[in-house]
Amino acid sequence: MKIITVIGSRPQFIKISAMCNTIKKYNNIEHIIIHTGQHFDFNMSQIFFKDLEIQKPKYNLNINCLNHGAMVGKQIEKIEKILISEKPEFVIVYGDTNATLSGAIAASKLNMRVVHIEAGLRSFNKDMPEEINRILVDHCSEFLFVPTKNAENNLINEGININNIFLVGDIMYEVYNHYGNLAQNSSKILDQLKLKPKEYYLVTIHRQETTENIEKLICIIDALSESPKKIIFPIHPRTKNIIEKYNMNYNNIIEFIDPIGYMDMAKLQKNAKKIITDSGGMQKEAYFYKVPCITLREETEWVELVEKNVNVLVGSCKSSIIDKINTFEPNNFNYSFYGMGNTSVQIIETLYQNY
Repeated sequence: MKIITVIGSRPQFIKISAMCNTIKKYNNIEHIIIHTGQHFDFNMSQIFFKDLEIQKPKYNLNINCLNHGAMVGKQIEKIEKILISEKPEFVIVYGDTNATLSGAIAASKLNMRVVHIEAGLRSFNKDMPEEINRILVDHCSEFLFVPTKNAENNLINEGININNIFLVGDIMYEVYNHYGNLAQNSSKILDQLKLKPKEYYLVTIHRQETTENIEKLICIIDALSESPKKIIFPIHPRTKNIIEKYNMNYNNIIEFIDPIGYMDMAKLQKNAKKIITDSGGMQKEAYFYKVPCITLREETEWVELVEKNVNVLVGSCKSSIIDKINTFEPNNFNYSFYGMGNTSVQIIETLYQNY
């Protein structure tokens, strides 16, 4: 059985590690990785392959730094040529990025079987490019592996055949179970940054709707500058460029650091007092580590976290951000949302049954 996986960004590198670990246990699976090149520098790409023991991509398309249309178009063109040559039985895509959309379109146009891992998520905000990608990919996939019951219900409500939907839990939960404790023992990031546990807040900001709205970003940076504790901010290159371009003011309570690998990020997450982010994946990781999460968005795909009050949505409102930094203190993380930690095994076994 030949499987091709299409990836291109940091969250996908994390998710694919669980699949790679499982596929290694099967002698009759040929697994080929196509890296579109969206995240390409060491701290955003290669370090994850090293930390998480991911096999080296057979193909690297080196497509990056383009507008959405140009990026997706070039990716489809190059992925299609590879798929025609390799003739896989299944094409796996993850999440909601341009690589996800490009891989799904290229495969479906060739009548190849598309596998979408982390299917069914919805923010119900079509101003988000990720939301458009999710919907399109789900509706051209044959196998939709969903992390939660909410995601399953979203697909059923959109008319997708229930026989194509598989509730398998969250693959990032599996990665957390495998690497989380290892990260706490191996990473020296707290010592390097001279941090004590629970004496800092961890911040990430990277989404287009945040970084490209200058007024929003200024409000967020202003709010962070009033933090009662130190802010550690591994800064995405796009975010860094915009802050510098517009000469945004901030004080020394915020410490910007370069992007970091999975192990260092996991150590910072577990030991943070709170996590402040616009990331989807980090909302879940905060929950895994039982750390309160303040989400810099008006909506989230992970609605169960908000419903159980372990995650709070604040948008870009300065006063709301400051208030929740000071007052948000969840007291119960003992919920089971994301399966048993064996998502990759369930996926591979399902594909085998349909091979």
